[in-house]
Amino acid sequence: MSPAPSVSSSITARLRVEARPTVVSELTTAVEQHGGLVTGIDVTESGSARMTVDLTCATSGDAHAQEIVETLRHVPGVEVDRVSDRTFLMHLGGKLRIEPTAPIRNRDDLSMVYTPGVARVCEAIAARPDDARRLTIKRNTIAVVTDGTAVLGLGDIGPLASLPVMEGKAALFKRFAGIDAFPIALDTTDVDEIVRTVKAIAPVFAGINLEDISAPRCFEIERRLRDELDIPVFHDDQHGTAIVALAALINALTVVGKSLPGVRIVLSGAGAAGTAILKLLLAAGARDVVVADIDGVVHTGRAGLSEQLRWTAEHTNPRGVTGTLAGALAGADVFIGVSAPDVITADDVATMADDSIVFAMANPRPEIDPVEAAKHAAIVGTGRSDFSNQINNVLAFPGVFRGLLDAQSSRITDELLLAAARALASTVHPGQLNATYIVPSVFNPDVTTVVAEAVADVARRTGIANN
Repeated sequence: MSPAPSVSSSITARLRVEARPTVVSELTTAVEQHGGLVTGIDVTESGSARMTVDLTCATSGDAHAQEIVETLRHVPGVEVDRVSDRTFLMHLGGKLRIEPTAPIRNRDDLSMVYTPGVARVCEAIAARPDDARRLTIKRNTIAVVTDGTAVLGLGDIGPLASLPVMEGKAALFKRFAGIDAFPIALDTTDVDEIVRTVKAIAPVFAGINLEDISAPRCFEIERRLRDELDIPVFHDDQHGTAIVALAALINALTVVGKSLPGVRIVLSGAGAAGTAILKLLLAAGARDVVVADIDGVVHTGRAGLSEQLRWTAEHTNPRGVTGTLAGALAGADVFIGVSAPDVITADDVATMADDSIVFAMANPRPEIDPVEAAKHAAIVGTGRSDFSNQINNVLAFPGVFRGLLDAQSSRITDELLLAAARALASTVHPGQLNATYIVPSVFNPDVTTVVAEAVADVARRTGIANN
């Protein structure tokens, strides 16, 4: 099955065409016959015999876009002037910039913003370090830190190639939570050096968001930074994913009339995201979770378990299941996948319990095609935006950090993560809840506020806040 056209691979072709009545329908037909999706046709210039037209269409990728352009070249009376990739245009020059908040219009402004007036502020902070949150960008600024070893579905592409993703993450922090975030892409994969570097730059920031760092190094990096810094450290690939997955599951179970302690859950993936989801599920009250990785079901009798997998084996699988992922699915109520594409089939889903729930969250290709899963599952969720129930981290991390910064929290706890998940679930009101709407839209204006308030409340109530 070829991928569906997506705006992420959309192009705009500037065409010079003959001014004849059927030209627009000819262009549209040519694109659609080759699997593209026309989203706009704009006339930018017109004469008595010819027009200049900007045709915008969604494609399924670079090769498909080139195929459509070649098709347009063969429409009679059409000349292709130039073609723009809309996604690349959006990234030209980067997606971030720094702007001053204070005016610099004259000598008076300059003497207060910079020398000599700034010295008085520096001396105040030296005498009272806590004033840095009031008098500098530290109040509302976090670092988005990566080494580029586990980027999206791309893998180890290095720090430079990871920068567009980190910029995008920073842009989302600003858009959804009003937080200033700065991308830090480190040219090292050494755990000691990463920890040392983040500690060295930490004075500027009120929080650290770790991003796209491969397992198992990410576990040690997060643990050490949490131990050694007095600001919160959040690994979004772990905890952001876990928060949204749990929120979606809370609502999905409500729809099908089941409870978390009473269901059997199969989790595919034992890396960073899978381990974080597992721990949050257990903290929320799940009792029967079976975890599988590339070598099959994790259990205490399996040879060669790493320290992390040993922990997983000892805290899961109460029925002693062994064998394959497909075998573990028989009779299960819930499947959660954060692993690899196409690891289960519709026939596997058919063996699950009635009113089953499938969250196939691998990106960009999920563990099972959502359409195939929906043949047997009552509720299907993915990480993709082109299907219902998108389990997207952007629902969690802006609100979590907004709450952490508002409370001036010094660290993150499981209780705080649970509160974030429950708050996120609550933003879908009972009257809105159904099998195709278990998580809110990322543009729901209540999401960040509700999650932030829940996080800040826990931070203050449990004594990890300074505000």
